[in-house]
Amino acid sequence: MQLKHLKTLLTPQEGAAKVTCMTWAPNNTKFAVCTVDRVVLLYDEQGERRDKFSTKPLDSKYGKQSYVVNDMVFSPDSTKIAIGQSDNIIFVYRIGEEWGDKKAICNKFVQTSAVTCLLWPAEHAFVYGLVDGKVRLANTQTNKSSTIYGTESCVVSLTSNVSGKGILSGHADGTVVRYFFDDEGSGESQGKLLTHPCPPYALAWGANSIVVGGCDKKVVAYGREGPILQTFDYTRDQTEREFTVASTSPSGQSVVFGSYDRLRVFNWAPRRGVWDEAKPKEIPNLYTITSLAWKKDGSRLCAVNTLSPYFNIECHLKTNANAWRRLFLAS
Repeated sequence: MQLKHLKTLLTPQEGAAKVTCMTWAPNNTKFAVCTVDRVVLLYDEQGERRDKFSTKPLDSKYGKQSYVVNDMVFSPDSTKIAIGQSDNIIFVYRIGEEWGDKKAICNKFVQTSAVTCLLWPAEHAFVYGLVDGKVRLANTQTNKSSTIYGTESCVVSLTSNVSGKGILSGHADGTVVRYFFDDEGSGESQGKLLTHPCPPYALAWGANSIVVGGCDKKVVAYGREGPILQTFDYTRDQTEREFTVASTSPSGQSVVFGSYDRLRVFNWAPRRGVWDEAKPKEIPNLYTITSLAWKKDGSRLCAVNTLSPYFNIECHLKTNANAWRRLFLAS
């Protein structure tokens, strides 16, 4: 992988955690970023800011300082955004199809604890994790939600398989749980799949295995039913720190892990049935990477750090067909 700086989207900010989460629209035309000020900024695919809107607290009497936005996700038709908040609520905003369309809340789902992460795999239903360990499903047509399964440990990560018909949840006690809406004939098991040695904050579901990273400075690839396939151990690397986030390419053939001043890329080698690590990308003064978002067509990857400076970096990734594809990285 080769990287080339293109442009800056946002200037660096003083202080930490200026961006809390970000997401690409499935139609590839919109990119949303939520700031610590609880404002959602909307960009086009060229990285130009085109729109914005403010989020709201569960109870207005507590004011905007009473919550943070922990995660957000676009609907499959790219016309809505679900916002998961620390004040125990999810708001779904209708943002429309065109820039400048009126923004309005069309659904709200009050919860028993803070929302930590979100996925929107189906047309009218999205999945979310809670601090109390529950993984739940919300239906935007009926405005009702239900628990898919519950655990005793906080949900720290959610990811889906390539088709979006299966999900994995990572929990603070190291547990990784698998659930299928449709196993597509795979016959793979559901329920507790494995226990990672540390909280699986960096959780990726590739086309052929599950890859997990965390505070122990290791990246571990697990087989379909949980056995360890590979371990990439960086504990002797004094410059490496904990892995904080991971993202799978839409094809499932590549996964990217973010840590401190560094991105690590792993590519699946189908002939050998293993993950190959590409040369890591060192970015001095990037600090801890807090969020990654891959564009749905696989052409761009976005990342942000604790201080939220955005740098557009052109990446070239050689494909099996020996063609070079452009990636976009905002870090």
